[in-house]
Amino acid sequence: MRQKHLIATLSLATLFLVVILLPAVTASAQPGPLPNISLNIGGNAEQGKASTVVQLLFILTVLSLAPALLMMVTSFTRIVIVLSLVRNALGVQQMPSNQIIIGLAMFLTFFIMAPVWQQVNEEALKPYYEDRITGEEALALASTPVKNFMLKQTREKDLALFVKLSKEKRPEKPADISLPVLIPAFVISELKTAFQIGFLIFLPFFIVDIVVASILLSMGMMMLPPIMISLPFKLLLFVLVDGWYLIVESLVRSFR
Repeated sequence: MRQKHLIATLSLATLFLVVILLPAVTASAQPGPLPNISLNIGGNAEQGKASTVVQLLFILTVLSLAPALLMMVTSFTRIVIVLSLVRNALGVQQMPSNQIIIGLAMFLTFFIMAPVWQQVNEEALKPYYEDRITGEEALALASTPVKNFMLKQTREKDLALFVKLSKEKRPEKPADISLPVLIPAFVISELKTAFQIGFLIFLPFFIVDIVVASILLSMGMMMLPPIMISLPFKLLLFVLVDGWYLIVESLVRSFR
């Protein structure tokens, strides 16, 4: 009752302020001439160098697309799916939390993609900032290491599917494959690989669940949830084999 009374009091006070102050503010506001606004976009004298406004617009566009690029063209998809499947296999739905899983997946992605980013920096970004190449050449050079990384992880069957669906000319060499064709093929290949790894992770924990359920059934303890008994054994098994070490090592080596 006190909370309802407090809310009603605050609502009436807010309404009172609006009714009293709004006419005063409206009366005191006098129309005046609008300020003159001029927008001048000057070109840069240096050839091949975008203006500051265009560079700022490009940076904002890249930042807005950064989450999608991080998930679609890097190792993030496979890692975050495998880590989520590990949590489900253990039977602990909230531990580790989503923030921890996503954070670990991001740092593992940075570690795996570091050679690719270093190659992009050396071959594309540095020459561009030193005015040795144009923006189009820098974009082409920057996409080459990323395409090579995706091609190593993409199955030929998935790649052939999107080449066929796009109705493009069959590429003669890997460099001729366009990014709109390569990216979806890479994503579905990553999904398949992640679920294959997840299936192998589920097997030992599934066996533990079956054994515990069979023992409880034979003892006539049908009302006791098997997950309550199997969870400590699964956690013990996971700790004894140093599960996080094995999973992270396997994930990193799967990209090498």
